[in-house]
Amino acid sequence: MTLKTGFDYLNNPLLNKGTAFSKEERLTYRLNGLLPPMIETLEQQAIRIEHQIEHLETALHKHQLLTNLYNENRTLYYYVVTKNVTDYLPLIYTPTIGDAVINYHQDYNSPDEAMFIDAFAPETLHTSLKNYAENNPNIDMIVITDGEGVLGIGDWGINGVKIAVGKLAVYTVAAGLAPDRVLPVIIDAGTSNKMLLDDPRYLGNKRPRLSEAEYDTFIAQFVDAMKATFPKAILHWEDFGRANASRILQNYRDKICTFNDDIQGTGAMVVAAVLATINVSHIPLHDQKVIIFGAGTAGIGIADQLSSELMRETGLPFEEAKKHFYLVDRHGLVVDNMTDLTTGQKKYAHAHSEWTNVKTETLEQLVEAVHPTMLIGCSGVTGAFKESIIRKMAEHTDRPAILPLSNPTKLAEATAKDLINWTNGKALIVTGSPSAPVGFEGITYEIGQANNALLYPGLGLGALVTRSKYITDGMLAAASKAVANQVTTNRPGAALLPHVSTLRETSRQVAIAVANQAIQEGIQQVELKNVTTTVEQEMWQPAYKGV
Repeated sequence: MTLKTGFDYLNNPLLNKGTAFSKEERLTYRLNGLLPPMIETLEQQAIRIEHQIEHLETALHKHQLLTNLYNENRTLYYYVVTKNVTDYLPLIYTPTIGDAVINYHQDYNSPDEAMFIDAFAPETLHTSLKNYAENNPNIDMIVITDGEGVLGIGDWGINGVKIAVGKLAVYTVAAGLAPDRVLPVIIDAGTSNKMLLDDPRYLGNKRPRLSEAEYDTFIAQFVDAMKATFPKAILHWEDFGRANASRILQNYRDKICTFNDDIQGTGAMVVAAVLATINVSHIPLHDQKVIIFGAGTAGIGIADQLSSELMRETGLPFEEAKKHFYLVDRHGLVVDNMTDLTTGQKKYAHAHSEWTNVKTETLEQLVEAVHPTMLIGCSGVTGAFKESIIRKMAEHTDRPAILPLSNPTKLAEATAKDLINWTNGKALIVTGSPSAPVGFEGITYEIGQANNALLYPGLGLGALVTRSKYITDGMLAAASKAVANQVTTNRPGAALLPHVSTLRETSRQVAIAVANQAIQEGIQQVELKNVTTTVEQEMWQPAYKGV
């Protein structure tokens, strides 16, 4: 694209420096008279943004200010977020992104350089991709959503585009994926959200979602078109409905380099948390009894990754490995005589005949029957881990591992403070949302967060630098171990997972481990002289370039 005027530079977020344009640049790019005379540094600009954010009252308003900055000056946006990653990551992604999704159709003022794909008009697919590729053909990472299963808040149609934008922002902050090489995509396949269908401000198709057959046909066309247009790009699927998510992953994971964070990323992140709890409890995975409360996309993903790790560790066949896991849905323990089980639920369903004389309709009944060593929550059911349940669990396990992972915070199955108090400080806790430290009997317990941002950016970068043909279970396992290895757990009360402040370094270590695993499996498509050097060179830094 040929830039002709100063306004072209000011209106391009990838090139705009705002008040940081030098005298030479202002002359060369015809910017004189278009900016205040003071020339500022990137840091001076950042201080102004920080001051503005500090004086906003709500997280959503802070998110909106940062979104405006994203659309004006991408370098400054990433500099500010990276500098304040602990405070600002929750603003650009979870938990604030949920409110941004809900309010998107009311607050809309820019497409955020996302691509909007209309599944009801497949004849426009190639034109839509061509229109984007003409501006930027060198895309390495594409995050795709259809907005059907957004976080814990359900179907929000094309409002889900905020998820794709936010997810890619984390890729850049954490793993340094250059902002001109990422593409957020929203597929408008309709919505079942009546509130959106009835709202005149909704910006998507006011139509019910496509049938399964129509949907699969369109996804096949979409994948083919994406790979033809952006042949080097990794396809990252995010926040699809659980049936579609599982089916898409199974259909394409062995054909292209693709990944579903809700299924695989969440599962791999939980494996990292589990490995950390094992380092403290000294109960090996093959001796664990794991209840997973919530048998949706995330729950199945967690079971898949944990069972894969168990099989690698022990050599057990899947039919034996799966006996260590007890999935719980709204009707209780998932058993094989239930109707309408998803494909994933069928894999882990226990034989009904083995439970005919045992009550398993509630979580408390199952805890009483199983005596689990580990309890994982991904249900979105606030307060589901009641005091009576946790105390029952602690009666039979000296160091119970309890992971209330549902987010945002208001959906958590339990609070860290309650879990510490109910178990007299014995619980090994990882939460899904940030949790303040908990003091108990003279010990300060730092609570690790199973934040996928610690894992998926490095996973993507490792696959990218090797141009891996696929993203394999081995690469996911390598990512899990790399995350778990970033912390030491020998101090009482130590967090079980790395703090978000280590995001950049953790992502670097994950990328190195994943790249080495891809090479070990022989699925890389480029030869690397030095993996560590290549990973570090690929990690973009937010800094202004000269004239």
